[in-house]
Amino acid sequence: MQTKNHTGRTSMKECYVTRKQKTRISLAFGLMFVAVVAAETQGQTIQDQTVQASGIVLNEALSSPLNRIPAAMLADCHGVAIVPNVIKGGFIVGVRHGKGLLFIRDAAGTWHAPVFITLTGGNIGWQAGVQSSDIVLVFKTPRSVEGILAGKLTIGGDASAAAGPVGRETAVATDGQLKAEIYTYSRSRGLFAGVSIDGSAIQIDPLATGAYYRSPGPDLPVTVPAAALALTQVIAGCAGNALAPPTSEPQQTQPNANSGRQVDLAQQYGSNEVDLVRNQLLQIAPRLFDLLDPQWSAYLALPFTPQNNGQPSVALVDEAISHYNAVANDARYQPLAGRPEFRSVHSLLQHYQHALTPGPANLQLPPPPGLPAPSVE
Repeated sequence: MQTKNHTGRTSMKECYVTRKQKTRISLAFGLMFVAVVAAETQGQTIQDQTVQASGIVLNEALSSPLNRIPAAMLADCHGVAIVPNVIKGGFIVGVRHGKGLLFIRDAAGTWHAPVFITLTGGNIGWQAGVQSSDIVLVFKTPRSVEGILAGKLTIGGDASAAAGPVGRETAVATDGQLKAEIYTYSRSRGLFAGVSIDGSAIQIDPLATGAYYRSPGPDLPVTVPAAALALTQVIAGCAGNALAPPTSEPQQTQPNANSGRQVDLAQQYGSNEVDLVRNQLLQIAPRLFDLLDPQWSAYLALPFTPQNNGQPSVALVDEAISHYNAVANDARYQPLAGRPEFRSVHSLLQHYQHALTPGPANLQLPPPPGLPAPSVE
């Protein structure tokens, strides 16, 4: 999925100023919510919920007349991050953590489907009594987003950051006086405001990205869900790019020849949990087998073989775990079962089994002992 940049850019006025643009953005959001809300809430994954919440935050950021993010801030930007429901861990200031989405425009002017990110650490200008906030970051330089793709970006450290203007401060956003690489916004109690979040670290979450974008089959490109597609188109339109007609059907990513990347960001930066755990097993298991004779090595062999191309059936994994369980539960083999090499392989095999047959996407739990239920603001 890609929305191409056109040479005929729209004016840098507010993206809802013209009736045509307003209609397009409304249509994009409408189709996005139809695509997302069509699935029952209980059937949604954590990633689905993050995309849905990000759409709500962006809609509020663009539609509130007095405290919106000026659309001129999005014009020609190189990236936008939306992190809904960032949780505060202390009073007034303190650690916090949130999961969200990062949209990136490459050098060829193409906006890519979002990757999932985490935002952690540092301090933030919280309102007293507010336990969570929605965060929006606008990246105005390529360097600011390249830092995230390279591994981790610390706001205010690796890239200069400033609280962004809000409301009708369009002139301020376009008069050349603002020089920061990243402009930061927070919504607490329904109001958007520029906020300082220096010290926060942003990283790509490869497992969440890999879980959301799934391939329909071996060696096939990943699928971009309709909700992510529509949300990307809205951002592309507000950033001065052409707004391609949204679709309610999932789209497949294609290699982007203009940008020089062989695969789309979602495919490049996503990791499958099954593959990740399997690779860990293949790295750690030789340390265990170095301690064993051939008979024991065969008994505790991993279920990955050239015959099954490293993709064993659940039955083979269950059989391998049964061998490890038999050793762990027999006092005669305690000298082996107590070794860290054995415990590591045993634990990873169980993790691999769980990854092959995942449980519910999220747990429905009451508040922790002694704590009241969270209030809905």
